[in-house]
Amino acid sequence: MNLFGLAIILLLVFMSLVFLLALRLEDNSIVDIAYGLAFVLVGWSAYLHSGSGHPRQLLLLGLVTLWGLRLAGHIFLRKQGEEGEDSRYRKWREDWGETFVWRSFLQIFMLQGGVILLVALPLLLVIRQPGGPLGWLDLLGALIWLVGFAFEALGDWQLLRFKQDPASRGKIMQYGLWRYTRHPNYFGEATLWWGVWLIALNVPYGIFAIVSPLLIDFLLLKVSGIPMLEAKYQGRPDFEDYKRRTNAFFPWFPKTPTGESR
Repeated sequence: MNLFGLAIILLLVFMSLVFLLALRLEDNSIVDIAYGLAFVLVGWSAYLHSGSGHPRQLLLLGLVTLWGLRLAGHIFLRKQGEEGEDSRYRKWREDWGETFVWRSFLQIFMLQGGVILLVALPLLLVIRQPGGPLGWLDLLGALIWLVGFAFEALGDWQLLRFKQDPASRGKIMQYGLWRYTRHPNYFGEATLWWGVWLIALNVPYGIFAIVSPLLIDFLLLKVSGIPMLEAKYQGRPDFEDYKRRTNAFFPWFPKTPTGESR
């Protein structure tokens, strides 16, 4: 079996099992926990299948593993402070009615598996054929990944602390990294996958793995990231003021009442 066939089968089985667990728990939002874990599963399985111990393989596998485990752990801890299913998934449960089961399987779990396969393409290509010695592109990619990881991890931690504070109930997070961008965790997520792609540029067909960061950017900026999250707050005076002062994605200094950055 080739590497990509193995990845497809693993994702099909893994996401199907997560779907069955979600049915039992009546909580489709556990798919968000499974997202990061799926990358770890696919990455290590691919390495056990085709890995050779090349430094580039180990570098990228280590970066993706660290990211995936941290993300899964963060979402798991975040869910401990929430009651039941995430509001996005709960709305789909209500809207889909009698078609809920099969639409959940296809539109949430199988679609998620397809996204994971495409986003993991740089890692799979590096494991399949790791190329020559490490070089400046690997260093640049690792540094960009580190910047992205720091934004995502610190932004998530700051938001979690904010939500755990009873005094923050009903308020909009506007502190720390959230003062400079309304979505530091999304900015970090997008940035680190560009770093992963730069590392993959060293291997055959690595340039085609650009589909990975482009897909992440599209999902975060246009589909399930910023648009879906901010729709919940539209019209709130405090959010509209925050939105006017603060960039949605790229970090920058907040604007003054006159519209100038300070």
